[in-house]
Amino acid sequence: MTIKEIITQEKKTAFSFEVLPPLKGNGTKSLFNTIDRLKEFNPKYINITNHRSEYIFREKGNGLFERECIRKRPGTVAVAVAIKDRYGIKVVPHLVCSGATRDEIEYTLLDLQFLGITDLLLLRGDKAKEDSVFTPEKNGPCHATDLIDQVNDFNAGHFIDGTNINVPGNFSFGVACYPEKHEEAPNIEQDLYWLKKKALAGAEYAVTQLFFDNQKYFHFVELARKAGITIPIIPGIKPFCKLSQLTIVPRTFHCDFPQELTAEALKCKTDEDAKSLGIEWCVNQCRELMKYGVPSIHFYTVSAVESIHEIAKQIY
Repeated sequence: MTIKEIITQEKKTAFSFEVLPPLKGNGTKSLFNTIDRLKEFNPKYINITNHRSEYIFREKGNGLFERECIRKRPGTVAVAVAIKDRYGIKVVPHLVCSGATRDEIEYTLLDLQFLGITDLLLLRGDKAKEDSVFTPEKNGPCHATDLIDQVNDFNAGHFIDGTNINVPGNFSFGVACYPEKHEEAPNIEQDLYWLKKKALAGAEYAVTQLFFDNQKYFHFVELARKAGITIPIIPGIKPFCKLSQLTIVPRTFHCDFPQELTAEALKCKTDEDAKSLGIEWCVNQCRELMKYGVPSIHFYTVSAVESIHEIAKQIY
């Protein structure tokens, strides 16, 4: 079954979460510890992120510079297979435009097809840190809609060079959406325009950027439905865990903290206080989302595994 089929056939709100592949040189112990901690809540699927490499330019002398990779998070496909084989849980690797050529994406699709992994999350991905605006690779997709077109062509039996595929793909996919709009969008209406384009092109569901104010999610869903977007819109949730997140999260993810949460967070003296507050807030947030009838709640686990475990224990 596809992700859409799974979450729409569930009688209760489905539980899922996202993990990161280990950094280059690290093993899978921490990754598997995360899954071991959360598997008791019967996750319907696990997402595996995909990140572009990060580079710096080191001066070599004589005015010359050398581009050097300083951070690499390889193995999205390999980690997906490892999780699938070890746990028997459906996996959803991310496929991103950022840092990838169309040829590389095509070979990734072939690898996934050989491995029997057919569910994807298609994203543009982040811009390189050294770039002021998103810049695709030479012969690389620029937008998530370009990535969707390539996957659709693959499913239809066509390689990027126009030749035919003997065994066409059967990939299904979801996309991202932003209740408080994407940072580069001029307004929410334009954001919804592109989400509708993705849905019409075959996206079966959308997962939101993290948010702390359910009213913004409810309003976004209402606007989406009025715009003719009918696909499931899955709330993406990450609990508040550390005092530093009060400034880092809004800057990084371009989402607001509600004033009520902010006022309580400012009273916290330690990260443990912040963690307790975040759990309480997130439990109430998730219960309200469940009452609203969301088909699934998708958790972002980075630096939040223990909080998510406690939240899931209270709501599932």
